[in-house]
Amino acid sequence: MTPTASRLPLAFKLAYTAFVAVLVPTYWHHYGPGNFLYFCDLALLITGVAIWLESAVLVSACAVGILVPQVLWMLEFLLTGLGWPITGMTAYMYEPSIPWFTRFLSFFHFWQPPVLVWLLWRLGYDRRGLAVWWPIGWAAMTVSYLWLPPPPAPPDQPGLPVNVNFVFGLDGQGSQTWMPPHLYFCLLLVALPALLWWPSHWLLSRLPALKRPHP
Repeated sequence: MTPTASRLPLAFKLAYTAFVAVLVPTYWHHYGPGNFLYFCDLALLITGVAIWLESAVLVSACAVGILVPQVLWMLEFLLTGLGWPITGMTAYMYEPSIPWFTRFLSFFHFWQPPVLVWLLWRLGYDRRGLAVWWPIGWAAMTVSYLWLPPPPAPPDQPGLPVNVNFVFGLDGQGSQTWMPPHLYFCLLLVALPALLWWPSHWLLSRLPALKRPHP
């Protein structure tokens, strides 16, 4: 048995896998396959693979990609509940036409960040995470831009994935109009690595507690 083979408890691996096994068919049924192009959902699935492989590089990639966006999701959710939405990204959580259990599963946005940090503490941060996440993120954005619909979602399908990863604008209720769509998309391809992914990588790679695996 390798030194890292027991760094993650079997009970955790089974519980995480069971959650994903429930979420995937539920989301597929209510939202469709396009929903899995969201960075948070991609990270959820990749982390599921990472915990069985005990792969520091895959966990690091997910952390680089979604730690900051998840914090923004949580803030948006709370502000929407207070009646002060910013982007509308969490409006679906308050949509009564979407089954409550489907919305309940989306609370993984709250526990995913601390779970990733815990995994990094157990496995260590791998500096290759940025290089792994970058093409994954760009690929998800490109598919979302070319083949998924712009906002808003139709009234009869409030949970339909639209404006996935904000490729059409920062407002979930409509596409941006202050520049040509292709130009906005190209700027987003540059802005996310520069403003979110690289700074996350820089910070995680410098935290002493994440520089080596822990027993």
